[in-house]
Amino acid sequence: MKRPTIADIARRVGVSQGAVSYALNGRPGVSEATRVRVLKVAEELGWRPSVAARALTGASAGAVGLVLSRPPSVLGAEPFFMELFSGIETTLKPHSCALMLQMADDQDAEIEVYRRWWAEGRIDGAILVEVHVDDRRLPVLESLGMPAVVIGGLPGGAGSLPSVRSDESVPVHETVEYLAALGHRRFGRVAGLPHLVHTRVRDEAFAEACARLGLSDPVTLHTDYTGEEGARATRRLLSSSSRPTAIIYDNDIMAVAGLSVAQEMRLRVPDDLSLVAWDDSQLAQVVRPALTAVRRDVPALGAAAARHLLSLINGETLDDVETEPARLTPRGSTGALV
Repeated sequence: MKRPTIADIARRVGVSQGAVSYALNGRPGVSEATRVRVLKVAEELGWRPSVAARALTGASAGAVGLVLSRPPSVLGAEPFFMELFSGIETTLKPHSCALMLQMADDQDAEIEVYRRWWAEGRIDGAILVEVHVDDRRLPVLESLGMPAVVIGGLPGGAGSLPSVRSDESVPVHETVEYLAALGHRRFGRVAGLPHLVHTRVRDEAFAEACARLGLSDPVTLHTDYTGEEGARATRRLLSSSSRPTAIIYDNDIMAVAGLSVAQEMRLRVPDDLSLVAWDDSQLAQVVRPALTAVRRDVPALGAAAARHLLSLINGETLDDVETEPARLTPRGSTGALV
């Protein structure tokens, strides 16, 4: 079916296209009765302004964008993103602002999506997630002049783009200290993607905490965050000659997979092996034993980023926001060595 145009509305109402344009854009030049008739016919025909026309007039798009370089299947498997999006959308909704979400293969594809959205006037700003150590998106969005907020961000800042972040090293030190106090001396860590800033920060904090406590030869294995890779990494750790007695995972999906591997290998959790998940969720709480988790309020993180972006879109000059670090929540998957 052909998309209705201003010409269609003009023919139906019996006025010029210029009069229709004035009426639709709330400009003077037409009577109130004509304006009412134009708006009524526009609604009946299902007319919507084109994004190109809206871009030319500089009108608000009423949307912010987020592009994620992950396979689409990750959204259904990893609770973190669904909780993050819920916090963003809950904050945007009262402002009649929508979240536009798209998946991409890599950062180059992400950049092209942001360029297209901005050029077509589809979004008023963007939220960036999963910052890379050498992130190509940041200078591009700066050059576009697009309002953007970075979740996580670089320890030294994200250029001129404000960020919403917490200290990722604090909970790592807290977790290692807790497990060491339970008598653990051999540690393993099943980490996420090595090129991400938050993974690099956690890598360094883990090595520093183990060195400070005199824990020898801690092992970190990097994965893609999936349960399959988490299980494979766990098998490697538990099959080694210096099997760890405590393993820390970078998300709860991998920790649940690791728990299954431990049970498969007839290891008792927590008597023989203690497990800790990063990012708490219902999944971490319903398995048995329930997983000790590094817990943070993910919806609140998304809400803070959305509020920051709305302020930026309104022309405010903003600094970075430092949120409370995640905290360790002990449960049944950790205990003293027997």
